[in-house]
Amino acid sequence: MYMLIMVLDDSSRLQEVLQAWRDAGIKGITVLESTGLNRILPRTSAQPMYAGFTQMFGSGRVGHNTLFAVIDSLEEAETAVQATENVLGDLTKPHTGIIFAVPVAKTWGFPEPYAE
Repeated sequence: MYMLIMVLDDSSRLQEVLQAWRDAGIKGITVLESTGLNRILPRTSAQPMYAGFTQMFGSGRVGHNTLFAVIDSLEEAETAVQATENVLGDLTKPHTGIIFAVPVAKTWGFPEPYAE
């Protein structure tokens, strides 16, 4: 088993990526809102005159979405990556995202066989 993790740079593309993963057979996708260091530092060093505008007008949310799912094989990961690139384009390009898979040693609370 593996944990498939994606940090999606453009949150407006979330629904498209989720559908692509589902179409690729990925089940049980969890989504978190997340923010990286390069998005936090500019906000904390903003000029005082402008610093409050993002809060005042509700545009303070600048971040990513982090998707993760437990999958059975690296082949499933490759399928999900291809489906994601069909939506976003080449992931090596800026402002797309990053996907990686890490081995899962053991799971608890995971039904066998997993069903949606």
